[in-house]
Amino acid sequence: MIGYVTLGTKDLKRAAAFYDALFGELGAKRVMDYERFILWGNSPTAPLLGVILPHDGKPACVGNGVMVALAAKSKEQVDQLYQKAIELGATDEGPAGPRGQGFYAGYFRDPDGNKLNFYFMG
Repeated sequence: MIGYVTLGTKDLKRAAAFYDALFGELGAKRVMDYERFILWGNSPTAPLLGVILPHDGKPACVGNGVMVALAAKSKEQVDQLYQKAIELGATDEGPAGPRGQGFYAGYFRDPDGNKLNFYFMG
């Protein structure tokens, strides 16, 4: 159902370097790369995640209560991706671990302050 999600950025070059390295761990690549936005995914027809300089020219800001959850293939992959995000400059919003019956996740904020997590259910 989700086609793509964009996150605002103040620095497209910095955001691109962060997500190139992080999403490279998932085998994702840039599927669209323009002057004001970049989208990553495993194929142009699968759900995509991107960063964008806001169209209105105002500074990007973080939405309160907004979070993007990214599926992982295992608990071990959640651990690996969460740690990679932190190594790339993300800030901790809740380390990888169990979050209830059958749900395992690690929460972080990217360099612009956008909240994301990697999760595994099972």
